[in-house]
Order: sequence, then structure tokens, then C-alpha cells
Amino acid sequence: MKKHIIAALVLLGATVPAAAQNLPSVDGKITKVDVSAGKITIDHQKIPNLDMPPMTMVFRASNPDQLKTVKAGDKVKFTADSINGQMTVMKIEKAR
Repeated sequence: MKKHIIAALVLLGATVPAAAQNLPSVDGKITKVDVSAGKITIDHQKIPNLDMPPMTMVFRASNPDQLKTVKAGDKVKFTADSINGQMTVMKIEKAR
């Protein structure tokens, strides 16, 4: 059903929201978490969908509540996208 809705939107000229796309999972290590500001600093590997090389940078969180599950020093897997020109973590979880 979901695929049919997305296909219909594409046929109508609508764009598929970034959250609906399959974003690549990226490895990283958290260096800082600022829950009150909704920001997280991650030393990350290459982010292919953003054409971004490995580096350490600050991201906004699409959902600041997800920042409560991680802390500095944690190894993580995350997805990121550019939302309104801001680099944003869409999903994050501790690496296993």
C-alpha cells in the first residue's frame, strides 16, 4: 500500500520526503551530546547521500528525544540527511 501511495505522489509530481527514502547507515563515534539544543557531535565515516567525507561535525536531531539514548564515547550507526539546509540525524542507535 505504501509503495502505491509513493508511486502516486511521484506521478503527480510530488517529491518523496527524505524520511521515506532509504538512507545509508553510517558508522560514527559520539563526541558530544546537547539534548537541550537538540544537537549531537559525531566523528563519522563517509556519508554517501550527502557526498560528505569522514569528519567530525555537529548535527541537528530530527527527534531530540533520540539523543537521550546515547552519550559521548558511544559507537553508533546513524542516518543523516540535509533538511532545510541543516545536516540532520534522522535515526541513531548504539552500534552492536
